[in-house]
Amino acid sequence: MKYFMRTVLAAICFVPLLFNGVARAGDIKGTVSVQGLRSAQDIAVYVDAIPGKHFDAPAQHVIVDQRKMMFVPHVAVVLQGTTVDFLNSDPVGHNVYWPSISGNKKLAHNLGTWPKGERKSFQFNNLGVASLLCNVHPEMSGYVVVVATPYFAVADKDGSFEIKSVPPGTYTLKTWSEEGKPTTQSITVGSGALNVDLTVKK
Repeated sequence: MKYFMRTVLAAICFVPLLFNGVARAGDIKGTVSVQGLRSAQDIAVYVDAIPGKHFDAPAQHVIVDQRKMMFVPHVAVVLQGTTVDFLNSDPVGHNVYWPSISGNKKLAHNLGTWPKGERKSFQFNNLGVASLLCNVHPEMSGYVVVVATPYFAVADKDGSFEIKSVPPGTYTLKTWSEEGKPTTQSITVGSGALNVDLTVKK
């Protein structure tokens, strides 16, 4: 009986230690302010590559629609290796191509042209930014931002963003925007919410 009680007490004492040893993920919440830009909307915010960490691409595809003569969303952030489905929801033929990924013209690609209701897919395995264009409608533009971690967000019109479930640690937080300069900030994430203010300049 005494042995049983000692075992129970040891187990009770061990449980808090077990849970304390499991670090809880935290959320990164913040606001992007802009200087010289029209709006903070569509600015990508993401945790840069984490040394020694590799993340498997999601099985679920990301959809970029061509709707009302626009790429929707205008900026899509995806984890490296993600497959993007390009859908045409307009009653006219659309084309999707990008002349480079972050300036590397060897990574240019043209998916061709297809009618309403159809889609074509592409797996983005290279880090960087693909500038989406349509050679049928030159006024159309969009972006696929390929990043190394699944911890990312796109700022709202008011500049607010939230990146959920980030493991505790010290990371580099980066931004990308269509017109502004990239920004970099070191952050340390704990088990609670981390509030971050970022400024993007033209």
